[in-house]
Amino acid sequence: MAVEELDPVSGRTTTGHEWNGIKELDTPIPRGVLMFLIVTHLFAVIWWFVMPTWPLGTTYTKGLLDTDQRKIVEEKLVAANAARAPWVDAIEKSSFDQILANPQLMEVVRETGHRLFGDNCAACHGRDGKGGKNYPDLTDHDWIWGGGPETIAATMRIGVNSSNPESRVSQMPSFGRGQMLDPVQVRNVAFYVHSLSNASDSTPDNVATIEAGRQVFLTNCAACHGEDAKGKMDMGAPNLTDQYWIYGGDLETIVTTVHGGRQGHMPTWDERLTPAEIKILALYVYQLGVENP
Repeated sequence: MAVEELDPVSGRTTTGHEWNGIKELDTPIPRGVLMFLIVTHLFAVIWWFVMPTWPLGTTYTKGLLDTDQRKIVEEKLVAANAARAPWVDAIEKSSFDQILANPQLMEVVRETGHRLFGDNCAACHGRDGKGGKNYPDLTDHDWIWGGGPETIAATMRIGVNSSNPESRVSQMPSFGRGQMLDPVQVRNVAFYVHSLSNASDSTPDNVATIEAGRQVFLTNCAACHGEDAKGKMDMGAPNLTDQYWIYGGDLETIVTTVHGGRQGHMPTWDERLTPAEIKILALYVYQLGVENP
């Protein structure tokens, strides 16, 4: 029969275990901890009965409270749609001009449009609409297809080079890689285009180069960009005489563009967004330019 050993300091019995001269006290579990464990176990058992808990093949126990998160979410969506219905209906039935003239509806456009833009457009155009690398700035008043609300809505609905059968189609040919122009012609026309927005390029030493580039431009580029190089919105050809560039306006980037071509892409949103949401987003984007004169 083992003889109980008492710890001389605490007066408690030991378990008989010893590690490197340190003996383990036979200390009971604190009553508070024990009560906590009992309460949590009781709570778990009760929770099993009142809430959906156990899987039963193709279904599960519903619980005494009959709580269904799917049902709760559906009810909230129905309530949210009911609350939205008046202004959604008003936006669908109103023209763009009528909405712009209605402060209440424009408040909805600013609030809802900001959320829609962040969810669907910000990945390419940035949360502030100023564009990312190789994506257009929507705040600078420089539009490829046109910047009116109706035109913006149409662009969003059908996309650019998208899968929509009515998609806007636009592509810059690869003049150099496709061997339509030789390297000297590519360089000359790039220099000419660069000079359109950089007057300092026009020096006596560069007159011949610019003139040679202009002739290449008139023969190969004017059909889309116009003889004045100010672009054609019906063809999605940008203005080359200003300081607004999608891919970059420095000489080397222009050479790269002429040599290898460019093809932008914007998805079609007519299946992902409702007509009212497209209308709201079009007005929101339009306002980005109005608010940045």
